[in-house]
Amino acid sequence: MVFYYFIIFIFGLIVGSFLNCVIYRLEVGEKPFGRSYCPKCKRKLSWQDLIPVLSFLILRGRCRYCHKKISIQYPLVEIATGSLFLLIFNEFFPLGGIPQGGTIFNFQNFINLCFMLCVSCFMVVIFVYDLKHYIIPDKVIYPAIIITFLYKLFGIWLGFGWDLGFEHWDFMLAAFLASLFFLAIVLVSRGRWMGIGDIKLAFLMGLFLSFPNILVALFFSFFIGAIIGLGLITAKKKTLKSEVPFGPFLVIGTFIALFWGERIIDWYLDLFL
Repeated sequence: MVFYYFIIFIFGLIVGSFLNCVIYRLEVGEKPFGRSYCPKCKRKLSWQDLIPVLSFLILRGRCRYCHKKISIQYPLVEIATGSLFLLIFNEFFPLGGIPQGGTIFNFQNFINLCFMLCVSCFMVVIFVYDLKHYIIPDKVIYPAIIITFLYKLFGIWLGFGWDLGFEHWDFMLAAFLASLFFLAIVLVSRGRWMGIGDIKLAFLMGLFLSFPNILVALFFSFFIGAIIGLGLITAKKKTLKSEVPFGPFLVIGTFIALFWGERIIDWYLDLFL
């Protein structure tokens, strides 16, 4: 299993490098495929310039050709993606444990794993792009919603035979209630507190997490957002009227609910009920 963990982390680093390319080309309106180049001097990069994390360290954070600084975003996104891939992989194939289904090549686990990795990629792009530009691009959020919806439908068809019971379709209710909650905030604040992109992201979160994990995600999104917001105000980096992107907090809340949501809910119920 250690070998598989190593492979999935390296794979995550490589995917993270591609996500950096996607984020930049979304900014400049280019297609995500094609030879990578330096955003400063536009010189096409060779293979030794594209080794995740290592190239950044070897080149000391500067372009080999124009010697201008490379954004720290690049290694951070690569490491974050690799770490997320490890956490997701561990959900299905715990280190030192027996893989669910008895084999690492179980078809259902493989499909679930691919879906989780795919959604994590969308979330990484949303996190970085919203943090930098205060907007959640439709080119990212709509494909993520469609893929998640189709995955859920596939799961119902495969496992439940299109059962229309609430327990199998609660992801739709979670998606609509979460998005309606944010829609209400947008309408009340007239767009000052939240944006339309946050409504779309909340819908994706509901589809992805269902009940009750969506509640955990929303709670931690607002909690962490409040803590960081107060910290920025205290440090005089922001004021009460300053705009702060909320998408990154929603992404963080999503991953907290994904990895630890059930344990948090069980702890809460044991403590108070």
